Amino acid sequence: MQKAKKRVEGMNQAQTVESEGFKPLLRNRNYMLLMGSQLVSNMGEWLYIIALLTLVGLKWQAQPWEIAAMTLCMALPVLIGGPVAGWIGDRYDRKKIMVISDIVRAFLLIGILFAGNLTQIYILLIVKGLMDVLFSPAKSGKIKEIVSPQHIDQAVTISSSIEQLSKIMGPSLGGLLMALFGIQLCFLIDAGAFVVSALFLLGVPGRKLLQQADLNDESHTEMRNGQQVQKKSFFKEIGEGLQLIYGMPLLLGGVITICAVVLVLQMADSQIVTLFRLIPDISEDLLGYCISASGLGTLIAAMSVRKLSWSTLAKMGSGAAAAGLVFAICAVVVMTPMPHLLQSVVLFGSFFLAGVGGGFVLVPFQMLLMKRTPEHMTSRVFGTVNSLTSGAAIIGPTLGGVLVTGIGPVPTYIVAGLGTAAVGAVLLAFKGRIERKDRASAAGEAIHLVPETTTV
Repeated sequence: MQKAKKRVEGMNQAQTVESEGFKPLLRNRNYMLLMGSQLVSNMGEWLYIIALLTLVGLKWQAQPWEIAAMTLCMALPVLIGGPVAGWIGDRYDRKKIMVISDIVRAFLLIGILFAGNLTQIYILLIVKGLMDVLFSPAKSGKIKEIVSPQHIDQAVTISSSIEQLSKIMGPSLGGLLMALFGIQLCFLIDAGAFVVSALFLLGVPGRKLLQQADLNDESHTEMRNGQQVQKKSFFKEIGEGLQLIYGMPLLLGGVITICAVVLVLQMADSQIVTLFRLIPDISEDLLGYCISASGLGTLIAAMSVRKLSWSTLAKMGSGAAAAGLVFAICAVVVMTPMPHLLQSVVLFGSFFLAGVGGGFVLVPFQMLLMKRTPEHMTSRVFGTVNSLTSGAAIIGPTLGGVLVTGIGPVPTYIVAGLGTAAVGAVLLAFKGRIERKDRASAAGEAIHLVPETTTV
């Protein structure tokens, strides 16, 4: 009876949360300030990327490998520094970390204006990447701090929607500002955006008091002396994010899936220009429209995916399968003779559907990660996941370049698309087994946490 009563209460609570929608979050001043900071910084990030590519690619006439090296400088800090940044986000005031990151990034963008060669640009990009990798896990942990558990899904939805809105609006805004004011002023505007982001964050409260588990862990560390023991404890804490993921089959399955999807999709995304070159008399605007369509699809998926009653793995598997098949279809459409208008419409629609599929993979995984991660470990877990996905994002373009060189862009797109669809199909096939194993693991942990009773 007691279990049934709790189940009914839980259902009523879920219905109340669903009916309220986003109202509780809109009344949460701290969360709205955090999202205001994210919106401004995300828009500034797209503006900075467009201005940087214009400066290096068009004004300085950099070689393709030099542009590739620039992309690598932006990605490597996330790959290497993710777990450490997560540890910092869990150990120190997340608000201060984000504010410091924003201010330093503002100065770095001003520094790009005075850079005289690509070597200086590379150094500035690496340092900026370190600030980026500090900001992201701290922001995820801060969401867990200031949002109640029953509103986590809505909080992740809004955050993901802001990212996709920035992807849609950022490139267009960047092009407009460069046309009106020039590249130099764009970097100054972008630096100002990070300052505004920091001002938003000043209104967010600082770190909450440490949980009792954290206090016990810190006292345990203080009782030990010697530099070598402290260093070991440091690396152990960094690895706790990966240990937590490995100990939860549902999280582990989600991480493996999203890394595989990122790897395969990056193979295709990095070579999209080579694919579009095969279209005779292609419009120069088609690529931009297709990228915006992808962002629009992901935005719509982010707003609607939580309303489906499917399990997390079912959403991720279906999204991966759909996105992969659509990418494979894109390659066929490019090679099929048809009127330009029809071909453009089909490609636009294909990228939109691919964005929807990507949203079904990304957003449910972020919700799962936020729900299953303890608050005091949120930054470490998200930092670890960021590093793993960044590794896939680095390997993907390299593998895509090798395949395009060896077999051409169309076969590469077909292989990448079918590979993504295969990842989704495998996840759907093993979904039940993973979920049963996860429930058994959770039940075992619950039994382990129950204190033993002693008999006299």
